[in-house]
Amino acid sequence: MDHAKALRAILANNVVIKVPGIYDGLSTVLVEKAGFPAAFLSGGSLSFSRFGRPDMGLVTATEVADTVAVIRERSTIPLIVDMDTGFGNALNVRRTVETFERAGASALQMEDQLAPKRCGHMAGKQVISASEMVGKIKAALDARNNNDTLIVARTDALGINGFDDAMERAHKYVEAGCDVLFIEAVASVEQMKIIGNTFADKIPLMHNLVEGGGSPVAGASELADLRYKIALYPVALLHLFVKQAPALLQHILQEGSTTAWQQKMVELKDMNTLLGSDDLLDAASKYAAQ
Repeated sequence: MDHAKALRAILANNVVIKVPGIYDGLSTVLVEKAGFPAAFLSGGSLSFSRFGRPDMGLVTATEVADTVAVIRERSTIPLIVDMDTGFGNALNVRRTVETFERAGASALQMEDQLAPKRCGHMAGKQVISASEMVGKIKAALDARNNNDTLIVARTDALGINGFDDAMERAHKYVEAGCDVLFIEAVASVEQMKIIGNTFADKIPLMHNLVEGGGSPVAGASELADLRYKIALYPVALLHLFVKQAPALLQHILQEGSTTAWQQKMVELKDMNTLLGSDDLLDAASKYAAQ
């Protein structure tokens, strides 16, 4: 079973899928070895980690595609890829889908923000017309080489135009044929109940559990009660790293040693074991000079 078909099979089960955000090969290995059924290449995580930039549309399509290819070389786990606004108009969307799918995406998330986009929980967002987004969704569907590749339609209209406009857009995006629906930045459990009762029988629903994002629910069990299917944790790994790293760096700066921290750290041999050094050495032995 290919990774896109595997993701569809997982979504067919009556459980909420917990999907952490990743940004490189190491984060992918950690998520896969932890036992998660899928991973999310978060545009925010990629912008934060690789480029040291905020999530404001500064990462290019080529940079995302390169990252997808690196991750897919390392892992077969189903991969939901954030493709922001599709990096342009409907024709750009077609090329983005073709490129990202070829690189190894299992699902592609596209939002209806006006480019350059910004994080869904930042002020100052703008959205394109619903009709333009419908055209982009249709372009994404047409561009798929594998019909199992999922197209996730996200609307950011709620925080700009209100709940009613977001719901109207959601209806249009579902009618256009998207495979997963994501209404970003919902403001209350009551809104989530309406979304679930309206759409859950038609299409899987996605929700963002980013730390500090203002979600009205805290975890996957609450999402299950509200009939959502995908729980995203897009920057959880990085949020922990950025919280912990300064203390270690200050200790190194002041003491010149990591000895006091070593119980909280892995060692070189642990990293090599995690990433499969023994398998590579075994493979290399097949080609050794005789």
